[in-house]
Amino acid sequence: MDTHIKLDGNRTGPLSGIRVADFSAIFSGPIAGAMLADQGADVIKVEAFTGDLMRKGYPQSGGMASAFTSMNRNKRGISLNLQTEAGKAAAIKLIQSADVVLENFRPGVMDRLGLGYDVFKDAQPKLVYASINGVGATGPYANRRVYDAVIQAVSGFTALRVDGKPEMVNSLICDKVTSLTAAEAIVAALFSAERTGQGQRVDISMLDAALSFLWPDTMNNFTFMDDGIEPVAPLDHSVFLHETKDGWIASMPVQESEFFGVFRALELPELVDDERFQSAASRLEYRLQLRELMDEAYPKFTTDELCQRFETEDVPYSRLNSREEVLEDPQVNAMGALLTYQHPIAGLVRTPRPAAQFARTPSNLHTHTPTLGEHTDEILLELGYSQAEIEDMALSDAVLRHSPNL
Repeated sequence: MDTHIKLDGNRTGPLSGIRVADFSAIFSGPIAGAMLADQGADVIKVEAFTGDLMRKGYPQSGGMASAFTSMNRNKRGISLNLQTEAGKAAAIKLIQSADVVLENFRPGVMDRLGLGYDVFKDAQPKLVYASINGVGATGPYANRRVYDAVIQAVSGFTALRVDGKPEMVNSLICDKVTSLTAAEAIVAALFSAERTGQGQRVDISMLDAALSFLWPDTMNNFTFMDDGIEPVAPLDHSVFLHETKDGWIASMPVQESEFFGVFRALELPELVDDERFQSAASRLEYRLQLRELMDEAYPKFTTDELCQRFETEDVPYSRLNSREEVLEDPQVNAMGALLTYQHPIAGLVRTPRPAAQFARTPSNLHTHTPTLGEHTDEILLELGYSQAEIEDMALSDAVLRHSPNL
């Protein structure tokens, strides 16, 4: 059961009072910006007149695209023509009012626009200027167009199958990992600026984020570099997925007691005392035999039977949810993990709650995802423009005011 909330515009998170000028688009930057907005920051999304490309995605409701709606909640929106002097001047004023700049253009684009970090660092010593890019500013790939699939290929995500067959993770995982990395880095830089009075430029490459994410478990054989280190077989995560008599179940025993619980639940008590399966080292040595025994045992039970047995034995497990079943999962519902709110043009929207729960300064959903240029007038007025000046800027195509979503 989704939890319905009313958006009241009140930012209550720990970043309340922080302003972010968000020039980013597509996935990696917008998700990072939404995380900061969930935590109370006033995130102002800056778009060209054509809008973020993700506005054109599907499915759509009332002209709002689903992915764009999810990634840009809790933000305000302004649309500027940065090719005009008046539009660029408005962007400069916005950055001058901000604590954070977030952008994910190719390296050098913001500098060429006259909006780079060096323009602002002296007058705004506490400014945090976060730049997300694909592979950094140097190296043979630096000038390539880079999206998630490219980083999956370079970083080794496509090599995770133990049978050697390349496969893409069926999610924009490198974009999302980069978003998490960027949001954490921005908050760390804000903390440092508060302590020292000095902000800084923060560069986050998708490749760095992907390598850091993968290394602890998929690159174990490449961590120690001295000779004589015995490599281990890559962990095959398919061992955690089992076919039952009537479906599927996931189980992930890690500690000895959990393995023994699996053995008892599968009515294989003799394996509890089997020397081949008494320790992690021996289970690794006899992993093929263990896999064969498991593959034979699981289909003897229904999924419901195994859920009951694993619950009794305190084994880490779950039945497999389809995408539709996620919405009705009893744990998801008990947590209130999915929220709904009324969007003025998209109608009823479902979205996950902010992942981090703060006891004293709670994250919250306070503002609907903006339509293109929805808050242009509001933000320009805050920046000191008069209504007459805003009218002139609109007439000269320097800014785009509230209009139907593209």
